[in-house]
Amino acid sequence: MSYDAKKHHRRSIRLPGYDYAQAGWYFVTVCTQGHICLFGHIVGADMELNPAGRMIRTAWDELPDRYRRVETDLFVVMPNHIHAIIRLLPRDDADSKCDPPVVGAGPRACPNDSAPRDARQSETGQRGMSRPAHERPGIGQPRGVAPTSVGGHAPTGRCILSLPDVVHRFKTLTTKRYSDGVKRRGWPPFAGRLWQRNYHEHIIRSEGSLNRIRQYIVDNPARWAYDPENPDAGGM
Repeated sequence: MSYDAKKHHRRSIRLPGYDYAQAGWYFVTVCTQGHICLFGHIVGADMELNPAGRMIRTAWDELPDRYRRVETDLFVVMPNHIHAIIRLLPRDDADSKCDPPVVGAGPRACPNDSAPRDARQSETGQRGMSRPAHERPGIGQPRGVAPTSVGGHAPTGRCILSLPDVVHRFKTLTTKRYSDGVKRRGWPPFAGRLWQRNYHEHIIRSEGSLNRIRQYIVDNPARWAYDPENPDAGGM
């Protein structure tokens, strides 16, 4: 059974009553406002990133360094959206050591919340695909603990960031960097906001689903002509 983009990607954006701060694996799609293509072009079956697209990929690869409860898996930048697999690690007692919330300041921050632990080994070429920094798995090869057996203890110092928190911080970071690119490098401007207000997610509940979604991400550039997010798609 292949991953059905229409079934999973187009359904209700959030699952009512689900705790999106709990440990687990998630498939996320974030689209630009108005589906404007800002991050590069599809050439043949490959995504060729422009400087803005490379910035987007770098920002995603930095998330585990900024937020130590976050792990990233397969990720692709498309002309006007991203697809990504993200894992939230289990909570532990160190979560309570985070700074208390400040009204209007957004989610709580951890000590060294935005300080990279080391230089990540993200791919630096033109293509939009990015794999886990410390381990680049082949398609269908599960990384770390399978989604059906999340357990163990996370390293100390992890904050209770929910999936919406992570996506919000990614949007904020990339919007700031893209705005700088508009001012300093002549990148195409955007009207109002860079990203759509919301995003689509799918809770990954099994190893089989994880592997199908990995394959879907890898195949996405080759299927751009029929992509639901492609404003010129011929298969709609």
